[in-house]
Parts: sequence; structure tokens; C-alpha cells
Amino acid sequence: MPDPAAETRDLAFSYRTHRVLDSVDLALARGETVALLGPNGAGKSSLMRLLAGRLLPSRGSVRVLGGDPGREAGVRRAIAWVPQEIALYPRLTVRENLEVFSRLMGLPRAARAPAVLRALARTGLEEVADRLVGVLSGGYQRRANIAAALLAEPTLVLLDEPTQGVDQAARAAIHAVLERLPRAGAAVLIATHDFAEAERLADRILVLQDGALRLDGRLADLLAGMRAGPPEHEVALSEAAAPEAAAALRQAGFHLASPLTWRAGSSVAGGYDGAALLAALRRQGVPVREIRVREPGLDGLYRAVTEAAPAEPVRARSGVPA
Repeated sequence: MPDPAAETRDLAFSYRTHRVLDSVDLALARGETVALLGPNGAGKSSLMRLLAGRLLPSRGSVRVLGGDPGREAGVRRAIAWVPQEIALYPRLTVRENLEVFSRLMGLPRAARAPAVLRALARTGLEEVADRLVGVLSGGYQRRANIAAALLAEPTLVLLDEPTQGVDQAARAAIHAVLERLPRAGAAVLIATHDFAEAERLADRILVLQDGALRLDGRLADLLAGMRAGPPEHEVALSEAAAPEAAAALRQAGFHLASPLTWRAGSSVAGGYDGAALLAALRRQGVPVREIRVREPGLDGLYRAVTEAAPAEPVRARSGVPA
């Protein structure tokens, strides 16, 4: 990758005696959106704070535009860090918040007003610019949080769960903002638990688990590899399966995903179509509410990677890890 916007090499971070990240090698390109997936406690927020210069590595290096964000204030000004929490003043208007943050960022006086107007326009907040942040909906507050981060025209944008807790309309509005960022030449890294969000926004997928990078690959290539195989079958139950029903599901090639959901391994695919499978399971007393048959998606790939939990990180650039 020529001249990455951000890069880590042999990156490790420990908190007291706990190793949070270990040997993470990563490069982020301008104009690219990367989704960062992983279980809670995998180290996602720590990785983003290291990239933002909020933490210093225990070992290895972080470089943004060739500089060290942990030690160089000028490098940090090229980075937008958007945490999960709303980092705004609730008793100020959206516009007043942006004016305050433009000063805190050290923007020259003449550049502040144009930067505020530009940030309002990029996030679609002109109509609420003069309303107090504290009375706005969660979706508007999150967009204002993003607007504040974009004031200095960053090269690297880091977002931690940017649509957490918002409704579908607000999620779509935030996605529209995020889709425009790489077109302006920014590198975008989004930590999310939302697979649909990752599929919509990301060019590339990272899976972090137990502090190690388990997967790094282009989304299109990864999904193409998954979809070359059989479709996924999922059985939704109306009640928890009794022992006999559970045995019938396992014999058909399913495993328990949640108390009311069973998913098929590859052995069932092709053996039944949805209707035939439904009839066969009901004959065996399984309380089936519905059968879903679909192309494998990112959630299936994520399960395959995290459940395998390999001892060594997977360095997949295309296709699906073995």
C-alpha cells in the first residue's frame, strides 16, 4: 500500500499486567473505509486510542502521515477521534459547540467560521445549528459529535460505534455522512458490532480477538469466498427445544446459536430446501416457527473466524481463512 494514512507495526499495549494488544500490523489507506469487528474486550477501543495518540504503545510503533500521534501535536490535528460518548456541551447550541471546538483545535481565527459552516453542511445539521445540543435527539447529537471531529479536515477519521442507540432514520443519516468521508480522501476506521453497517460502509474488514488481528481482508473478496459455498440455514423456534427436539436438530446438522435459534453447518445445506426442512423437523416434534435460507453474510464469516480462535493471527487479504 503506497503511503498509508496510518500504519502500525508490531504494536502491543498492556494495561498494568494485562496484555490488551499484541503484534498488530495494520495499514489504512486514504479513501478507504475499514470496519473493525471483534468481541467486547478484544482491544478495539484501545487500538483506536493508540491510533488517535491518546495512548502510547508498550511496544512497536504507530504512524499517521509518517509522524507519531502520541508525541506530535501536529500529527494529532490530522486525526478525528469520535468516541461512543457524546463529547459536546449540552447547554450550548450545535453552532456554539463547533465554534468552541474550532478554537480548541487551534484553527486560525479567519478559518473558524468557514470550518463551522463546512462541518454543518457535511453532516446535514444546518436546520438544527442554533438549537441546544441537550434537547436534540440522540441521532442529531451523534451527527454533531462527528461534525466537531471534522472541523480540521482530518486525514484519518476514527469512529467508535457511531450509530449506537439511534433509530433507523438517524442511522441512515449518519451512514450518509460517513459514506462521503472517503470520497474527500480520508481514511476511515469504524469500530462496530453491527454487521449490516459494516457491509454497507466498509471496503475492508478487520477482526480483532484477544488483542490479535485474526482477519484482514477486502470485504468483496471475503464475501465472494463465503458465497461460493452452500447457503446458510437458520431455524427459529417458538420455544426452547426439548432434549428430543434438540437431538433432531443436531442430527440434521444444526448447532445452538441462542435459546431460540439454531444454525446449520455445511452438512445440512443442499440436503433440504427450506420447505422440506421445515416439514422434516416438525415431524420430529421440533417447535419450528420459521426457516431462513440466505446467502452467507459477514456475520457468518465473523463467527467462523472468532469461533475458530486460531493461535496465530490470520493474514487473509482475500478469500476466506481456512
